[in-house]
Amino acid sequence: MIKRIIAALLALSLAGLASCGEVKSVVVEQNVQTEITLSWWGNDTRNEYTIAAIEEFEKLHPEIKVNCSYSEWSGYEARNQVRMVSGTETDVMQINVGWLNQYSPDGNGYYDINKLSDSVDLSNFSDDILEFGKRGGKLNAVPIAMNAETVYIDKTIYDSYGLDIPQTWDDLFKAAEVMKKDEVYPLAAADKSMWLTCVAYAEQQNGKHFFDEESRIAFNKDDLKIMIDFYTKLVNEKVSPLIEDYQKFNLENGKYAGSVGWVSDALNFYKNVIDAGDEIVAANYPVQGDLPSGSGWYAKPATLYAISKNTEHPKEAAILLDYMLNSREMAAYQGVEKGIPISTSARDYLDETGELTGLQYEASLVMEKNRYISSMNSPIENKDLYMDFIDASNLVLFDKATSDEAAEGLYEKYAENYSMA
Repeated sequence: MIKRIIAALLALSLAGLASCGEVKSVVVEQNVQTEITLSWWGNDTRNEYTIAAIEEFEKLHPEIKVNCSYSEWSGYEARNQVRMVSGTETDVMQINVGWLNQYSPDGNGYYDINKLSDSVDLSNFSDDILEFGKRGGKLNAVPIAMNAETVYIDKTIYDSYGLDIPQTWDDLFKAAEVMKKDEVYPLAAADKSMWLTCVAYAEQQNGKHFFDEESRIAFNKDDLKIMIDFYTKLVNEKVSPLIEDYQKFNLENGKYAGSVGWVSDALNFYKNVIDAGDEIVAANYPVQGDLPSGSGWYAKPATLYAISKNTEHPKEAAILLDYMLNSREMAAYQGVEKGIPISTSARDYLDETGELTGLQYEASLVMEKNRYISSMNSPIENKDLYMDFIDASNLVLFDKATSDEAAEGLYEKYAENYSMA
C-alpha cells in the first residue's frame, strides 16, 4: 500500500515537471567566491575612498571577494617587514620603491607581473616607467605615479621685488641680495630636500652620479667638499635657512619665497598660500651655466603595486591590480591623491573630467618633460647619509672645522659605513 502511494506521488511530480518542458536534470547553481587580500598605507581619506572603490570592484566582479588591510605609514612599514619575512604578505600590496632592493634584489621576491599580462593592461605604461619596477629582468611592481623633488616659487613675492623666476643658482644668490633686508629667503628646504639639492649641484659640477651602477658611493672627498661649500654658502648668503631652522609655516607667512619639495607635496605645501591669493609656479630645476635643466636631479616612483610571489590566486590578483591601476572607477575615486597617475587610461579619464589642473599637475609636467632627470637609486634617501652630511656642514658653519677637514671626516664616515667606488 505504502509503495503504491509513493509511486503515485512520484508519477504526479514527474507529470508536473513535464508540463514545464522536458526534464533532463535538476541543477542547483551555487556561486563560489575567490577571496584575495589587498593592503595599502595612508590617512583616513585614502582609506575611505579605497574601501569605496573596492566595494565597486566587488560589484563588477562578484566572483572575487577582497579583504582589505591598511594603516598609516609607520605601522604599515613595520607590518610589511614581518609579512615579507614570514611569507604572509597580501596578494596585492602597495609598496615603496626601496623595498624592491630590500626584498627582491634578484627579482624573486615578488610575482613576475609580466606573466599576468593577459589580465593587467601594461600597454598603459611606457617601457621606461616599467623599468622602475623590474629587478632581475622580472616585473615585480608597477608604479602608480612618479615623484621628484621640485622647485616651487611664490611668483607673487618675486614679482614684489621685481625679480624673474630663477633659472640658475646665481639667480637665487642675486635674489637673496635683494630679499635679505626683509629676512625673506629665496629658497628653503627641509633636510632630505636640501641634501638632494646639494647632490644635484655637485653632480652638475663634477659630471658624475653620487652612486655608481653597483650602488657604491662614487663621490670622493673633493666632491663632498663641493656639497659642503655649496650648502654653507646658501646659508651664509641668506638664500636658505639652516636646515634645523626650516619651518613649513614660513611658506604661508611670506618668509620663504620658494621651496624644494616633492611633486606629491605640492598642495600639502601651498594650498593655503594659493587660497590666500599668491601665485605659485613649479619652476625649472636650477642649473649652473649652460647645463640643461634637470641635470643632477632625480625622479622615482611615488609608490607602486606588487603581487605576492606566494599568492594562490594570481589570476584574481591580476584582475584587481588592473582595476587599481587602469580602471575609470578607481581613477574617479582616487583622483590625484596618490599623485598624477601614470596609467594612460586613468589619466585620460581625469583629463576628461577636468582634474588634471593645478600646481601638482604643473609640477608633474615639469618632471615628466625634463629628459635630463635621472632615475633615483633609492639608497640616496638613506637618512644616515644626509644627517652625516648636515653634521659635517655644521662643523663649518659654526667654525669647528674647515670645509676640507669636514669633507675628509665625512668621507671617512661614509667609507666606514657604506660601499665606496
